[in-house]
Formats: sequence, C-alpha cells, structure tokens
Amino acid sequence: MLTQIKGLHHVTSMAANAQENSDFFTKTLGLRRVKKTVNFDDPEVYHLYYGDEIGTPGSVMTYFPFPHIAKGRPGVGEVGETLFAVAKDTLGFWKERLASRGVAGLSEQELRGEKRLGFKGPDGDAFSLVEVDGDPRPGWASSEIDADEAIKGFHGASLRLRDPGATRELLGFMGYQEVDRKGDWSRFVISGGNGADVVDLEIVPEADLARLGAGSVHHIAFAVDDRAAQLEVRKALTDTGYQVTPVIDRDYFWAIYFRTPGGVLFEIATNEPGFDRDEDTEHLGEALKLPSRYEPYRDQISRRLEPIRD
Repeated sequence: MLTQIKGLHHVTSMAANAQENSDFFTKTLGLRRVKKTVNFDDPEVYHLYYGDEIGTPGSVMTYFPFPHIAKGRPGVGEVGETLFAVAKDTLGFWKERLASRGVAGLSEQELRGEKRLGFKGPDGDAFSLVEVDGDPRPGWASSEIDADEAIKGFHGASLRLRDPGATRELLGFMGYQEVDRKGDWSRFVISGGNGADVVDLEIVPEADLARLGAGSVHHIAFAVDDRAAQLEVRKALTDTGYQVTPVIDRDYFWAIYFRTPGGVLFEIATNEPGFDRDEDTEHLGEALKLPSRYEPYRDQISRRLEPIRD
C-alpha cells in the first residue's frame, strides 16, 4: 500500500466560456484565481486555476475553457460530483447567496450524515458544498464572503462507475480505506491527508459512458509532497501493471497520468513548486503566464485569447 498520497491536489474540468467561468468561481463562489495560463497542448485555450490564497493543493479547481465546445454527456467513467468543504452552519448563507445569483440546481439535503447544498456550474457541472466540522483550512475571504463562510477547499469527489471492484482495489493500493458502503455507494478516506480526503464511488451499471465536453471533469489529481515521492508512486503503479506517463513538467507542479479500470483519468501531482514560482502572492492570477516554449509567441497567443475582465 502506498503512503505518499496526501489527498486530492486539483480537479480539472472543461468549460465553454472563459469569462463566465472566471466570474462564477471568483465572484459567485469567492475562490481566488491563482493562475491564468494556457493549455500546454493547445495554447489558444486558457488554463484557469482557482483556489485559496496561494492555491494550496487540495483547494484548486482548474478549467480549460474551449470556445464553442459541445456540452458533455454525464455517464460512467468520470467524476460525477466535486465536493467543496465549508464550515458548520454556513449552508444557509450559501443557499441565499447562490439563489440570489440565479445558480441552477440548488438542492439542500442531509446525505449519509453530511449536510450539503448541491448546485450546478455554468456548464451544468455537478457540485456540492458540504458542512465539515473542524476543518482548519482557511478560506479565501473577500468583501462579500467572510473567512468563516468561505470555501475551505475540496472535501472530495465522487466517481461514477459501472463496476467498482477494480477501482476499490486501486484506491486501497493508493492508501485509501473504505469507511462506509450502502447499496450502490461506498466511501473511501485517506488518513492524515490534506483535508481533501474523500473519494466516493457511485455504481450506475445501466448508464451510458460519459462523453467529454463542457461541464465534464477531464481528470482528477492526487497530491504527493515532491518529485521523489512521485517517482516512488509511479514505480509502484507501473510494477502493478498500470500504464503511467513519464513525468511532465506543468510549471507549477510535476504530473504523471494513468487511466483507471473504471475509465477515470487519474493524475499524481507534486505539491512543489507551487503557484507563486513566477508571481508574488499578492498578484497571483493577474497576468497571463505562458510555458517557456510558448513565450516567443506571446503576442500571437494573446491576440487569439479573449480578454478576461476581472
């Protein structure tokens, strides 16, 4: 069993409109945009990162906004819902705030002992705010959202699968422990993690395969401290038979990727070097940052990207 994984690092999804996406996560949810860069494989598309003050691993929601992309089709083989942690007794504040901004899909419920508020993102993305008592992580406070009410980071995510057997084994190998199972649902938690510690499995045997598009999660990333830990995880996964990519430099972390038995794309990302490697903390996410190989083409890339108004 691996001991290097510390919980979630980030969740990366697809969107149709960069401005709408930025407004929703910064102005409605109150997260901080900690990086404005581009897709490494398609530099005419933004890669936007949102999180707490410094983009702490376990708090970071990221997006590729592809103009005119078709809507995704929910199904199996994907992340079904992303869960954000908030403090106890704050769902009333959030329900009023999201309703006043016309956020779709609001549903308040108590599910398996957790009070949660479900809602949809601009592209139909599935989210819930979950009350987590005693979560010490500080949220990103703003003029409209106090630190006591702010989103603290991820609580976790759910995976939608036809057959969970092999994914259960994989999560156990990655250091997660199954702590609850009821019917078509099971919960896995990592001990001593970073707060983004939960992975839920939802069994939907009759569902179609998901189709990637706007509102879909592209991949889910798990955190390790550094490159040495990442290489240990990579060796263990390849020795077990998984096809794992080489280490890829993503400027703000190093990444490896592999496809799970249930079809979900997993990433293992390092906590180093962080989002302040090329911007000071006070100005994170303000300037367009480009991977070094694209820097000579900055003028062309900037002209093709639709400006984002803050």
